[in-house]
Amino acid sequence: MTAKVGGGAETSKNLDLDPNEKTSDSSEIEVSGEDEDDVNLDSERSDSGPETGNGDHGCNENKSSESDIKTVNKSFSCPVCGIRFLHKWSLQEHVRVTSHSAVKSSECSVNTKCVKERQRGGSCRKVQKQPKSFSCDDCGKRFSHKNSLNTHMEVHTGQKPFACELCGKRFSRKNNLNTHMRVHTGDKPYACELCGKRFSHKKSLNTHLRVHTGEKPFACELCGYRCTQKASLNDHMRVHTGDKPFACELCGKRFSHKNNLNTHMKVHTGDKPFACDVCGYRCTKNSHLNDHMKVHTGEKPFACDLCGYRCTQKATLNSHMRVHTGEKPFSCELCGQRFSHKNSLNTHVRVHTGKKPFACELCGYRCTQKSSLNYHMKVHTGEKPFACELCRQRFSRKSHLKRHTSIHARLKVLI
Repeated sequence: MTAKVGGGAETSKNLDLDPNEKTSDSSEIEVSGEDEDDVNLDSERSDSGPETGNGDHGCNENKSSESDIKTVNKSFSCPVCGIRFLHKWSLQEHVRVTSHSAVKSSECSVNTKCVKERQRGGSCRKVQKQPKSFSCDDCGKRFSHKNSLNTHMEVHTGQKPFACELCGKRFSRKNNLNTHMRVHTGDKPYACELCGKRFSHKKSLNTHLRVHTGEKPFACELCGYRCTQKASLNDHMRVHTGDKPFACELCGKRFSHKNNLNTHMKVHTGDKPFACDVCGYRCTKNSHLNDHMKVHTGEKPFACDLCGYRCTQKATLNSHMRVHTGEKPFSCELCGQRFSHKNSLNTHVRVHTGKKPFACELCGYRCTQKSSLNYHMKVHTGEKPFACELCRQRFSRKSHLKRHTSIHARLKVLI
């Protein structure tokens, strides 16, 4: 076998094993384990360069060590064949190519370089993988070093010894704190090669790349909805579960998404950042403003295929279609009465609760519906927008006008 050593010098190893010699029961050598511990490879330094072993004399060294080869520090040695390397990655590549990690070592196999013997001139030493002597009492996971076990225990204890000096947020590991610091420094070391957008975390970059590839690995098992992030799928599942984890602290109303709660809070704060340039109408959402602008443009893009009714919003058309289908999906939990619209159900529930949230500021009159309050206000303003086409008598309510026109109809029959 020929392997490159140090700065490129090659050393030849004769690996003719004695057929009469038996291998021992020592454990196998591995480069990577199940935990974070590195394999305990011999890292002591040697003053001599690579040497050629003698296949007939076990661990005896070749006397040609005092050659003209330049002396280098080769800190990493193969525990099977004894070849030494300057870098750990060189040793790992050697182990991968030669498959020495799967070869069991004996106490002193023929032609196998005993590392300690080469360096110190002492007796050969059995090469073994360090045992995993430390186990977690909570989950049973085992580790080769006590400090690895101590680090693992923070998963169970919740200990977070590393704190951010700027915001106080705490972490269980130093590297997590270092990653967090990018929030404050604005450092974004990961860049998208396709659009140039930069990210502070590698995971965020990987998620972003799905925008370009179109990959949507997360799928809803109930309806087939697909998305690019696990968090988006978790949000979507609330459509099926009805879970509403976000509650308003002022009125108790609950929402399935945090942004819906944030929008709702504007009801209490009075914040209406979106304003109409034509009439000054203000609202809490940009989508509401877009719908409102259709009042001025007269645009009604949504039409009913059955009766030709047109409206500005798709949701309004969906509600209208229940006129034709007779669907009443909203049911009162107290009496079972059903309604085609959610606001009709909300108004009905006040019959049971006695709640009258709409009050007249002039006389204190209270009612269950905003429309009822609007009618009542005409008592104070004297407004009578409904006029009879036959006698021109005017009324403040449409129901009063209908009752009046029925009188004309009866008189016509009598005449």
